[in-house]
Amino acid sequence: MTQEIDILSHITACLPSLREAEKKVANLIFDDIDFVAEASIGEIARRAEVSDATVTRFARAVECRNVRDLKTRLTRALAAGRRFIQEASEDDGLGVIYDTAAQTLALNRTLMEQADVEGAVAMLDDARQILVFGAGGGSTVMAQEMQFRLVRLGYAISAYPQALLPRMVASTLEPDDVVVALSVTGYTPEINDAAELARQYGARVLAITAAGSPLAKVATITLPLAARETDYIYFPSSSRYAMMAAIDMLALGLALRHRARTRDKLRRLKITLDAHRGGDNRQPLGD
Repeated sequence: MTQEIDILSHITACLPSLREAEKKVANLIFDDIDFVAEASIGEIARRAEVSDATVTRFARAVECRNVRDLKTRLTRALAAGRRFIQEASEDDGLGVIYDTAAQTLALNRTLMEQADVEGAVAMLDDARQILVFGAGGGSTVMAQEMQFRLVRLGYAISAYPQALLPRMVASTLEPDDVVVALSVTGYTPEINDAAELARQYGARVLAITAAGSPLAKVATITLPLAARETDYIYFPSSSRYAMMAAIDMLALGLALRHRARTRDKLRRLKITLDAHRGGDNRQPLGD
């Protein structure tokens, strides 16, 4: 299936090759995309101060079948969100990073206080093996982060951050295995399908995802996430702070369940690292 390209980016790329009259239509789109998406050919022509034929030629010049096709694709661009079209107000870089992180953590702390964290920890502790599924930028990194957190505690855990591997692995699972499915939205098809496949083979699924999402409905236990994304699109997604906090809660819960074993493993890890790299005894454990 051919993927439709973003029409606004394509118009920008075509600008140098357009006729002067056609450029007026392009400028009108950038100035008032809402108007062009809803207006008739005549209304667009009058507003851009060009002929009706110019509007039609413009649509074909930017590789649309006709003006109706152009308007449909502009409507799709609008559906992605106005914040990706129009410039947002400037924010202080340092302030927005720390403030948004703090607000996101506070919001998700309230949700997590109501979640079955103890049940999730018990399910992980009882697992023969733990498999973490994640796709995309944030969930891929967090899948590996969870592996790093739990492997040092002695758990058999593997991260599968690719699209096809989770499906392959899910088909090999047993009832005493646990899948941790990571997805901020809960709508990623690859993760949802793999989680459902794991359930079909009897494995339990812990989802760290949006409450009420398709992934949450598949899961045995869900730890809910709330993404606090703003109109300032240049700031990286703040939802990863909430997902990392949830993973840290699970790691802490598992560590406290077996305090003596945890101390032994962390001490052995610390001795090994200090012997390798030197430095004082307050350096992080392998981070």
